[in-house]
Amino acid sequence: MLTSRLAARLCSRGGAVRKKFVLQMLLATLSFAVIGILLALNVGAPDCSSYCLAKEPTAVTAQQAAPAPLAAPSDPGRLRDEIKVVEGLLADSPRRAGLADRGAALYLLAHHYAHLGDQSKALALLKECVALGESFDPSDARAFAPLKADPEFRKLAEQVRRSFPPLHRARVAFTVAQNDLFPEGLGVDAANRVFLMGSMHHNKIVRITESGEVADFVKEGLYDLMPVGGVHVDPADHSVWCATDPGEKNRSEIVHFDAQGKLLERYTAPGAGAHDLNDLVLRGESEIYVTDTDGNNVYRFDRKSRSFATLALSRPVFYPNGITVSDDGNVLYVADFLGVLRMDLRTNESQEVKPARHDTLAGADGLYWYKGGLVGIQNSTSLRRVMRWKLSDDGRSVVAGETLERGTELVADPTTGAILDNKFYFMENTGIDNLGDNGNIVDSKKLEPLRIAVVALRES
Repeated sequence: MLTSRLAARLCSRGGAVRKKFVLQMLLATLSFAVIGILLALNVGAPDCSSYCLAKEPTAVTAQQAAPAPLAAPSDPGRLRDEIKVVEGLLADSPRRAGLADRGAALYLLAHHYAHLGDQSKALALLKECVALGESFDPSDARAFAPLKADPEFRKLAEQVRRSFPPLHRARVAFTVAQNDLFPEGLGVDAANRVFLMGSMHHNKIVRITESGEVADFVKEGLYDLMPVGGVHVDPADHSVWCATDPGEKNRSEIVHFDAQGKLLERYTAPGAGAHDLNDLVLRGESEIYVTDTDGNNVYRFDRKSRSFATLALSRPVFYPNGITVSDDGNVLYVADFLGVLRMDLRTNESQEVKPARHDTLAGADGLYWYKGGLVGIQNSTSLRRVMRWKLSDDGRSVVAGETLERGTELVADPTTGAILDNKFYFMENTGIDNLGDNGNIVDSKKLEPLRIAVVALRES
């Protein structure tokens, strides 16, 4: 779920949004050895707690170094380092094919330059980005606020809105009366036909029936949970795993509860530095894969050894968020600010998924595998939308994209969702933009009941 909390702190529309993204990458004409050195200086990845999945570099697998812990996402020094990496990748990508989406890199750079006060550079990059016609929309990004009075910026924003008008297909499935949950993660227990949803404000998990009846699954304050992000149900025993923000105690962790909500185990993010364990996905009974949005890492958690290992992906990840695995358990898909990475878990080889022409995979908060393709919620770089992407047989590229909802009230502030009975349920108005970085509500007058929308996943 990469597109929320971070985007609020750095590149998006409002208060303390949890899972959105932002970025890194490296220089052109350099050898893999020099890239490794630059990564060690500029990217940052906490040490593994026990073992790493890194391999020797190949054409599709590059080993990432483990440099000093990253600074906070809004730190100017970190932004400048990320600019250097992304500019290098952008220059290098046509030859090495290390970056599948030029538009995503341009948007990231525009955001960072704007954040650092170089509005002229930011506007030039936005012009180049918008010209690609991939739906990147700078209208509401906080970093671009100083540009809103600029006629050229307004023209760009209007161009995007004309090219990508609202599209409406979803409907409201049910409403949750409590208006201050500020949820980020939504999971489903398909066998029992109930949803599990975390609260960023009350640090708890609730159970919701299909009719919208709500009851506490894990009560507020019971286990000293931090703000709850990603939530997933283990279909084998109906137990529940969640990932949490660091919160006021700076303790980001994955937590496991039994089917009745009793605490079974909990594990803190590995290594020093900034961490925000964001979303997670289960692979059978032995492994969990989890994104660390602030740490710019993706981990494999071994349930037997109870240890984290940092995945070595084909490029650095920038504020990873949504994460899913194919039905056969062989392929992992990870969303970050620049797109979606695919990793074959049998060989540990990875590469970027190539988006379709005039489309982007960047900034997916929620990401889900469905019948040979992906379903995603994008809410940080493009028009807020719910997408379905059909993949090629080898899963390395998008062959067709389908917009399920875009630019309507049903995607006012979406984060994640869940698939049940060939339908995609998603939270349409989480209100996370109204939750401050300190955990306080920004404007109580904006509170409203939470609506869960649903859209059919039609046979393609």
